[in-house]
Amino acid sequence: MKKISKILKSSILGLLALSSLGMMSCGKGADGKTGTLAGTKDAAGWKLNADKPITFDWYINFSWFARHWGDSKVSKYITEKTGVNVNFIVPAGNEAEKLNTMIAGDALPDLITLGWYEGQVPMMIDSGLVYSLDELAEKYDPYFFKVANPDKLGWYRQADGHVYGYPNASFTPADYETYKGKLTSNETFLVRKDLYEALGKPDMTTPEGFLNALRAAKKKFPTINGLPIIPFGTAEFSDVGNSQLQGVLSHFLAINPENDGKYTDASLGLTENPEYVRWLKMFRQAHEEGLIPTDIFVDKRSQIEEKAAQGRYFCMLYQNWDMQAPQNALYARDPNTIYVAVDGPKNSRGDDPQLAGGSIAGWTVTLISKKCKDKARAIQFLTYLISEEGQMDTNFGIPNETYTIKDGIPTLLPEVESLDSNDKNKQETEIGVLYTYWMLMDTAWQAQWGVEYAPSLAQPQLWTRPYVRSYAVYDGLTLPVGSDEDLIYQEIQRRWGKELSNLIRAESEAEFDKILNNFNQFKYDKGYAKIQAAQTELMKKNKAKLAR
Repeated sequence: MKKISKILKSSILGLLALSSLGMMSCGKGADGKTGTLAGTKDAAGWKLNADKPITFDWYINFSWFARHWGDSKVSKYITEKTGVNVNFIVPAGNEAEKLNTMIAGDALPDLITLGWYEGQVPMMIDSGLVYSLDELAEKYDPYFFKVANPDKLGWYRQADGHVYGYPNASFTPADYETYKGKLTSNETFLVRKDLYEALGKPDMTTPEGFLNALRAAKKKFPTINGLPIIPFGTAEFSDVGNSQLQGVLSHFLAINPENDGKYTDASLGLTENPEYVRWLKMFRQAHEEGLIPTDIFVDKRSQIEEKAAQGRYFCMLYQNWDMQAPQNALYARDPNTIYVAVDGPKNSRGDDPQLAGGSIAGWTVTLISKKCKDKARAIQFLTYLISEEGQMDTNFGIPNETYTIKDGIPTLLPEVESLDSNDKNKQETEIGVLYTYWMLMDTAWQAQWGVEYAPSLAQPQLWTRPYVRSYAVYDGLTLPVGSDEDLIYQEIQRRWGKELSNLIRAESEAEFDKILNNFNQFKYDKGYAKIQAAQTELMKKNKAKLAR
């Protein structure tokens, strides 16, 4: 891996020698070469250029994203309004390999959206492969600063004083005050309602109670519609572990990411925390008893959703919002078979969960490549998307066609709401409201309307409200790509990705302990203390940034 990283970095450095030539072929907006007109602080640039058709290639770093621009009413409406068409580029397989290949080959498309936490974000910035949004805005669309949130710009401002990416799903400290009691978390422990009630609503907050509930479910309901029941399910496993059995489980156990002022990264396994290990041992026992099938280690998201739509899971530690399609399908067949959120794993003190709400870092960031065909139109399109008008269009859609205004509140038409509840995929493909195009969605802005959830989706979302907290100070603790700390981090994370499944599949508790001890020894031998020190320093900088 170290050799590959060096080769990738060398390729990028070599390409930088040609940067001046590359910039000559990039966006030529507002200088007469493309005919793109610059906006002003009072006039948004996108409105001045809506009569000039352009198509942007937009890379989405998520292989599961399956939407196309131009199919839905909303995307057609936005193109008609702005003159901008979009060609989404989505990796067919490994996201990192696809993006790294484009970076090394100097083949980045016009726009790039990826998780803020991905190492390629600082790589592209440090290598000069993306534009600073503030400089583009100053030159081509000063109106950007009227609609961009200053706290979000401040969070993403780099050491050179510039901002290179704008987030979606970002919640500022002010948002937590403004929308207190209205914010939700995506982290839920779900049970199939009818099965759970038939078992007498067992207490699943302790390892013993959890295990007994799985046993009872398999005994009482061995099959679901002729297929074997799956007592426990979770998100897909990857080569770096499982998000639900790492950070999310730690939030249910109310494990503080800080100990004695030092940051502990759940993505590297909380293998020295007795509360966490206690629950991992329960999962090991469940697997030994056949309560966690082997499929759980290989199923991808599409397979998980298919099984959830069949109602085969008794319980799941899963991101609730990713359950929309299965929940709608279950509700349409029998409302009593949907999944509902209940009290899940707790620590030995019985503390309430501390679930992650939206953070200031958000979910993804969108950047403009220096290979962009028209950098002026690109920043103007971003200005539109993050503006009130862009949010209205991407969330509610087309006035009087997908929504109307009632007492000052935008409200989806009944038929649109019904379609979204009963066939989410069809709604997103044919209509495209409710942030089908989520790349720059502002979910804090959305909260002001008092989001009304479909009956199939409401309970799990509302259940999380009392337990939501901000983990903003722990966002963005990404180590510099190619640094010694980064390479150590990657090596430990890959080892953890293997050992997490090995721990659950261990044939005995003695074997579990051996795997755990070997991993702990491995991570310290590799230099875990160095990683912890570096991330702790980044955490301190975040605290200072938020205190301003």
